[in-house]
Amino acid sequence: MTNSSGQAVYPGWLPENARNYLDHVGCGASLRDIARRKGCHPSTIGRRVRAVEARREDPLVDEALTALTACCVSSSETINQFEEQFPMTAPLRPPLVSDDTTVNREARRILRRLCEKEATLVLAQDMDKAIVLRKGSDGSQTRTAVLDRKVAHAFALKDWVQTAKQGRVSIYTITEAGKSALKRLIEEDRKRRRAPMEMAEAATPFLAQHQTWGEKPVKQDDGTIRKMRINLAESPLAMLARRKGADGKPFLTMDLVQAGEKLREDFERAQMGPRVAQNWDRFLTGGDRGSGFSDGGIGEGPCAARDRVARAVDDMGPGLADVVMRVCCFLEGLESAEKRLGWSARSGKIVLKIGLQRLLKHYNEVYGFVPASLD
Repeated sequence: MTNSSGQAVYPGWLPENARNYLDHVGCGASLRDIARRKGCHPSTIGRRVRAVEARREDPLVDEALTALTACCVSSSETINQFEEQFPMTAPLRPPLVSDDTTVNREARRILRRLCEKEATLVLAQDMDKAIVLRKGSDGSQTRTAVLDRKVAHAFALKDWVQTAKQGRVSIYTITEAGKSALKRLIEEDRKRRRAPMEMAEAATPFLAQHQTWGEKPVKQDDGTIRKMRINLAESPLAMLARRKGADGKPFLTMDLVQAGEKLREDFERAQMGPRVAQNWDRFLTGGDRGSGFSDGGIGEGPCAARDRVARAVDDMGPGLADVVMRVCCFLEGLESAEKRLGWSARSGKIVLKIGLQRLLKHYNEVYGFVPASLD
């Protein structure tokens, strides 16, 4: 598992932390040498090595690292002893599955099964195969998939599965990293099936792992309400709407969310001049809001939208409008908004809700705005 220059050659799917660990523990390289080669500080490599060492309590992780470490040691000894007499022309065969294709193919199959309710990955000692079991409503166990132990080693090292129980029979469950990886792989498959022109507009696979799809009621031009599929994770407001309070009810009701989305729509329509994005705080102050903005001869649409935003901001006032604008219009996270405004942690959540209530009242009184019903 070393090349002609004496450096270890690992499976392509092996995470960087594990590579650094094997370089240090298996091949005997110092932290400084590894850091110099990777272009980072030795303390960074040290943290990575300690993090991997802490995971060796996991049977699968320990088995995989033991096999890889032994291969590193045997490779190093072989090269040092026989390099001059018997030059190595091919790398040693790795103890684990070596190609990304196999790991990703099995991940598509196995991680789907592990995402099912009450599904677990079960391995017995000295068995070459692992199985996925799903618990039924009557307590019975159903086998839904079988995979090689070597592939399970890769899943564990990539942090796609974690131990739920250790012993002669170890039980594993899927992690959040495993769910994200599955989303990414599914997105890659979807992009391959699409036409070339459509692929250019598609979201990247890594973006897909952060998307959460849901439905939103949208009022059409004819007055009817249509439910549309949207990415709920796109807007911080939508993310907050999914959180529940101590009473089990959503922190933000849908009418408040729709008021915030209406403000965002008007704000985006108003961004027709070149300096709007840089001077948005003009909305929060009195004086001449018209200066510095230009419609470019497009018409009264941007003017009307800008006027609606200005009226809403005036009605909310500087304190409430600050956080509402940042979260709803600029899609800024609540924690980031609190830091920028110099507020204490978790204080912005309450202020945002009050601001949205004021905004909804403003829309109701001035424009007769009626939120779309989810029923």
